[in-house]
Amino acid sequence: MKFVPVLFLLPGLCLAQHFTVRTSSEDGTAIIHLVDAQRDIDVSVVPSIGNRAIAMKVHGSNVLYFPYARLREFKEKPALNSVPFLAPWANRLDGPAFWADEKKYVLNPELHNYQLDGNGLPIHGLLSASALWHVVDQGADEQSAHVTSRLEFWKYPELMAQWPFAQEYEMTYRLADGALEVRTTIKNLGAESMPVSIGFHPFYRIPDKPRDEWTATLPVKKAVVADERKLPTGELKPANLPNPLPLVNRLLDDGFTDLLRDGEGKAHFVLRSGKEQVEILYGPKYPVAVVWEPKARRGRADEFICFEPMTAITDGINLHHEGKYPELQMLAAGATWTESFWIRPSGF
Repeated sequence: MKFVPVLFLLPGLCLAQHFTVRTSSEDGTAIIHLVDAQRDIDVSVVPSIGNRAIAMKVHGSNVLYFPYARLREFKEKPALNSVPFLAPWANRLDGPAFWADEKKYVLNPELHNYQLDGNGLPIHGLLSASALWHVVDQGADEQSAHVTSRLEFWKYPELMAQWPFAQEYEMTYRLADGALEVRTTIKNLGAESMPVSIGFHPFYRIPDKPRDEWTATLPVKKAVVADERKLPTGELKPANLPNPLPLVNRLLDDGFTDLLRDGEGKAHFVLRSGKEQVEILYGPKYPVAVVWEPKARRGRADEFICFEPMTAITDGINLHHEGKYPELQMLAAGATWTESFWIRPSGF
């Protein structure tokens, strides 16, 4: 009798070569894991909390900053960390209203679904910790592992009250070739064009190395001039930063544009300490980077730097209305917008 081996798969496990997708649960919250066993990379995505990628572990070391011991702590009081999605606007507005196609839309503070910065300005949109994402596809093959989630913005009156454009977001995390691609698609389901002013606020780190030993490579030529509230004036100036940029004793909270790009249109940001590095690549429809390196608040565990891919400068929607930012991207009725950025660690 010929013996035929039988492969038993555990629930939630999709196996193809060395790439797998599996589901775990912590404190009652589902976590989707994208795993590259050959390179020992494990990416953790939490769809129900902003569709946030909370970890990208390389040989057990997380190159994303996530300061919680338990997911329950994060769920109870979510804050910016790891890879937050900022939409339908990223960063600040200059007040509780925005302009689109010569129409003014006023935010409703009584809905309590957006945050204010220290100056009372609306910041970071509506979705950074949203529970409204649902997984629509996941799987693995010989080249990659992925999970795709969707947020049907148009279904929710409390969202539409603040941003009255019928739309859907779809986000795919794909692990392939040692890099994590974060691909975002926006579908404009409405009858009017809408501004595209989204972004991400990823937190990067070199594990077990103090930030004073890190350097950053910033492929930027122009810096955004901002006032004391961190609102752009509409002016630009030469960036004049050394490359590589030592991060020792340095604080940054600045916007940059006119990015240097390779032959595929990608801009390469690099965080490095010795042989260990995290490279972040922006696709062409992310023309703006905000770089944030704050003062460490609780010692080494709080050390990180943010390279934030943005579709527009801060308050670009309102600056466009004022004639100070003609580069604002607009999405026509019925049209689709898609772009990616990539996170590629090496040397760990």
